[in-house]
Amino acid sequence: MKEGIVIITGANSGIGKAAAIKFASEGFRVVMACRNRAISQQAQQEIAAVSRSTNIDLLELDVSSFESVRAFCSTFAANYPRLDILIHNAAYLNHGEKTYKLSPEHIELTFATNVFGPLLMTRLLADQLGKSQDPRILNACTTNIKHFFDPKRKIEFDNLQGEFRDTRPYSVYKMYGDSKMALLMLTFKLAEQLKSRGIKVNALQINRVKISQETIRKMSPFWRALARAQNLTNPLPSGMADNYYLICTSEQYKDATGKLFNHRREIVRASTRETGFAQLKNIFGSGSYPAYATDPVNVEKIWAMGSALTGEE
Repeated sequence: MKEGIVIITGANSGIGKAAAIKFASEGFRVVMACRNRAISQQAQQEIAAVSRSTNIDLLELDVSSFESVRAFCSTFAANYPRLDILIHNAAYLNHGEKTYKLSPEHIELTFATNVFGPLLMTRLLADQLGKSQDPRILNACTTNIKHFFDPKRKIEFDNLQGEFRDTRPYSVYKMYGDSKMALLMLTFKLAEQLKSRGIKVNALQINRVKISQETIRKMSPFWRALARAQNLTNPLPSGMADNYYLICTSEQYKDATGKLFNHRREIVRASTRETGFAQLKNIFGSGSYPAYATDPVNVEKIWAMGSALTGEE
């Protein structure tokens, strides 16, 4: 798909930046969708230099804000003929954060950024994707969803707008894992909803990679030290960026939709056994995901909540 158009959210650092370099090097027009325009301009210049491409555009987007998402999508529709690939790469995970935070629309900030913002963006860009000959959407998932192999793990659907922010304990890591599970469930639902329009929707389960210095600087001292130690052995983001590219462009995955891929681009299946040795195999392996993700009650609950909060059916 030479000279295709791809949007990558959070393309100013980490895997997003590496993916922008990969797509630009392969001849794509890359639209960097980033929250901080001033900081992202330097990344834009670096991506252009490494890829030797001038087709690197930067548009401001705070994916946690519905107003920002709507403005971004309107700007994109007015300036580009179509959209070939949409990659929801940006995510909120503020290591060590102990305070429950809300988005501009009063939604828990992790879910606003990782779930409901991408859902709204997908719906608003569906018409632009429909103009492509091979439209594909990729959602960045995580191995953190494996915590849902614990049958006691649940998404706190009743606390996503701060209903119990002062009485329940808050864990940024639990909320992050919950949000990525919700994103996976929406991946499956959106694949069904958009299938008739030829739009493929998949997710990639990302394991550990080297964390960018931009992200490390945001961490508390303890987490900065831990991240730097892990970076000594973590692989470079470029390997995962290659996965982004191949899943979104290769003929091999042209008909794939409603799938979760692991870091080896193998299809991950829903688990059928989650006790004893089978559960250990699930947790330490990369071939299955928790059945929680395909429970129709859970899927419909996050879908209905997303529809209500975004105002988009």
